[in-house]
Amino acid sequence: MKSHKSVPSGFTSLVVLLPLLAGFAEAQSLSKYACSEADPEQLCNAANTCGSASSPCTVDVKRTSDGASTTASIPNARSNGTFCVKAGTTVIWKTTSKDVGFLIDIGPTSPFAPSAVISGGSDRSVSVVAKKPGCYKYSAGACRSGEIYGMCGSGTAEVVITGTNSE
Repeated sequence: MKSHKSVPSGFTSLVVLLPLLAGFAEAQSLSKYACSEADPEQLCNAANTCGSASSPCTVDVKRTSDGASTTASIPNARSNGTFCVKAGTTVIWKTTSKDVGFLIDIGPTSPFAPSAVISGGSDRSVSVVAKKPGCYKYSAGACRSGEIYGMCGSGTAEVVITGTNSE
């Protein structure tokens, strides 16, 4: 009687899943680190572009359990996910959380006007206009008022400003 050695089913599943996981990791790295791409504007499409000439892009800043996050007002947006905005679009930074203040720091070469650090909170949203095309890393800080330990958190993300808004 011939004996057949079978491949363990777990191994077969692993062989099938590895290429899928590799593709997922690549997609994650492209969206997470757009500014390291040679031409980050090529990553922008209708699904990840926020706002328009007639409608502002709203970005919600939240204090999370392990830091801070920003989420653009586009369908299926991820926390701290890269998003795109066309130059000329108004971007409204706000928080939907109660009793939270936030800071958005894009560094010395901010693409927004006015170009200062964006500082707001649950009682004050901040509107800026995207002016300078390019890819920008920014840090977000969010603090809950009234807490003593672990009251503030931070996170980082990227925004890609594309050419002039033609809408």
